[in-house]
Amino acid sequence: MDIILIISGLVLLFFGGEGLVRGSVGIAERMGISTLLVSLVVIGFGTSMPELLVCVQAALSGHSDLALGNVVGSNIANTFLILGVGAVLAPMVCSKDVILRDSVAVIVASAMLAALTFFEVIDWRAGIIMLLALCAYLYTAYRLEKSATAKERSENAEIKKDVADDMSEPQDSFTKAIILVIIGLIALVAGANFLVSGASSIARSFGISEAVIGLSLVALGTSLPELATAVIASIKGQSDVIIGNVLGSNLFNILSILGTTALIAPLSMGGRIAEFDVWIMLGSAVMLYPVIRIGRNINRLEGAAFLTIYAGYIAFMYVS
Repeated sequence: MDIILIISGLVLLFFGGEGLVRGSVGIAERMGISTLLVSLVVIGFGTSMPELLVCVQAALSGHSDLALGNVVGSNIANTFLILGVGAVLAPMVCSKDVILRDSVAVIVASAMLAALTFFEVIDWRAGIIMLLALCAYLYTAYRLEKSATAKERSENAEIKKDVADDMSEPQDSFTKAIILVIIGLIALVAGANFLVSGASSIARSFGISEAVIGLSLVALGTSLPELATAVIASIKGQSDVIIGNVLGSNLFNILSILGTTALIAPLSMGGRIAEFDVWIMLGSAVMLYPVIRIGRNINRLEGAAFLTIYAGYIAFMYVS
């Protein structure tokens, strides 16, 4: 029964996340929302909705390790697995300055979470700080977008068109986009409940810690929307979409999801996640910056290296 719950949860999370992103992009297109809000807020937050719902559900159920492990594991998977798969399918060009800016923002957010390990708990005060930091970043990004050159706006408009082509049909009506968002949210809520229930039960029956389950199975499951986006964007040759989605998702995972969850229920910062996995997450963010900065691309060899690192991380987790 637990396996059925987990499989059902993963399926609902995948299709729920896909429906939410497609509907959100469709609404943004119809309302004429800026490129920044579409790519960073709508897509970044939309693909992070599974993590948010799983974290809130886990925190309310008293499973802090599952909630924290989900975010930390998702960020590690986004960097090593999602970017690895995308780069292996098609080398990714990282020529835009906004990518470097977002990469630095993810490093700062990851360092903030690592610093919280010394306080042993993420409470409502830390949650407020995280959400304020996210608002400050979004405002700064918006101001920078407003001052962008005409050429950059033209390039961003092209990316926006490609994302819209991949994620939603241009002829979709406003009503259909809203329905997609509603159905996506319902599927995400149900999927989060199923996944948390099934994963927690398996963890108890096999003696596997909830931290490991959250860092691996649950994290991978909630990263499926990002993986789907990466595959589609790689096929279409839109590497900026993949990198922007991953960086935006990682930023939202830490500042928005943990911040929101901490406002609802305090999260304990102890055990292997605080001592080991958070630092792996920070290391992955730091490692990504020179790859982008120096080569201005992520080639297939580097993508394969990312996948190897992720496979080694998962293997070490289960044998340690």
